[in-house]
Amino acid sequence: MKSSDTRRRIAHEAARMIAEDGGMDYGFAKRKAARQLGMPDSRNLPDNREIEEALRSYQALYQGQEQLDRLSLLRKIAVEYMELLEDFDPHLTGPVLNGTAGRHSDIDLQLFTDSSKELEFFLMNRRLAYRQGEARGEGQAYPHFSLEDPRAAVELTIYPATELRHMRRLQADGTPRRARLEQVRALLQG
Repeated sequence: MKSSDTRRRIAHEAARMIAEDGGMDYGFAKRKAARQLGMPDSRNLPDNREIEEALRSYQALYQGQEQLDRLSLLRKIAVEYMELLEDFDPHLTGPVLNGTAGRHSDIDLQLFTDSSKELEFFLMNRRLAYRQGEARGEGQAYPHFSLEDPRAAVELTIYPATELRHMRRLQADGTPRRARLEQVRALLQG
C-alpha cells in the first residue's frame, strides 16, 4: 500500500475517533488509529493538517447540522465567558475557533494577565464552580482553571500579559491561532 494511502486511512480513522469518542488530541488519535489499522510504522503518520481536513470531511458527512448547531452554541458560550472575563484579555483558541468543534469539545480560552490569583478571586466572588491545576506548554507550566458549566466545559489557561507578544499568531496553514472577543462575535454573525 502506498504511503499516501496509508496516511489517508490513518487520518480518516483518527478523525472518526475524535468526532465520535472525543477526549483525545490529534497526536494520540493518529497513533491509536495506526495501531487499530495494523500500521504502527510512525513514518506514515499524517500531520495535524491532514487530520483536521479528515475531521472536517467526517463532520460534514456524518454529523452535518448537529455539528454546526453545536459549534454555534459553543461559540455563543465562549462569547459569554469572554465578556465576563474581559478584564483578563481572553482569547478563544482550539476547535471552537477553527470550526471543528463537535459533541465532545471544550471551549479553550487563553487569558493574559499577570495575576492568576486575581482571576481566582474573580471566579470565587461570582460563585463560579471550578477546578484548578496547571497546563504544560513549551516546557513551562501555566495556571489552569476548568469551569463547570453544564452546557460545555470551559478551560482557562493563564499566561503572563507580556507573553502574548511572543506567541505565534498564525497556524502553519495561515489561520489564526487565537481570536479576541470582537473576532468571535464576527464568527457568530458570519
